[in-house]
Amino acid sequence: MARAGGRVLQAGVGVLAHLRPADKPLHPHGKVHTALLRRHPGATTGAAFLDEGGSDEVVVRLSRAVGLPEKVPDVNGLAVRVPTAPGEHADLLLATTGHGRWTRFLLVPRTRLSDGFFSTLLPYRAPTGPVWLGAQFVGEATWRMAWARPGTDWTWFATLELTIESDRDLLLSFDPTRSTPPGLEIYEWHRRLRAPAYETARQSRAR
Repeated sequence: MARAGGRVLQAGVGVLAHLRPADKPLHPHGKVHTALLRRHPGATTGAAFLDEGGSDEVVVRLSRAVGLPEKVPDVNGLAVRVPTAPGEHADLLLATTGHGRWTRFLLVPRTRLSDGFFSTLLPYRAPTGPVWLGAQFVGEATWRMAWARPGTDWTWFATLELTIESDRDLLLSFDPTRSTPPGLEIYEWHRRLRAPAYETARQSRAR
């Protein structure tokens, strides 16, 4: 089922790439910032990224899925590139969804990039079971990040403070299926579902 879904997503991205070959098929334009991610200790997921405190300089990209004008609702995206080792990183991709225990699985179009709640939509595998990641803008160029288990409310674990805006937008591409933050893994069905679409997007940019 996941493999078939992956082929459908791959075909959809391929169509978009054909319609606008000069741009990224999805999230064609974005605002890129450097940011400081401050993680607070205390969670009990078994994943170091969620449980242990620390701070990292990260790269953040805010974008709109289709690239519609801001006055028109679109699914907004929040991408966070987290360093994991010297020269290595993991990408977190979140989109505007509902906030509740069931609505977090539904994409919700918004107008402004800072509106609404963002989540990963699909879970990561932690040592203690599946977890979702979420984020919400709280003002002053600051976001709060959270995690949740199936059927539970969100638990805040980090703040994300945007600093310098960058002109690196056209040089950046994100892929959450290639690497993950410490202690989190991608389920194989998740990888089969999403990886083909990201590969198609990379190929379209290389033309």
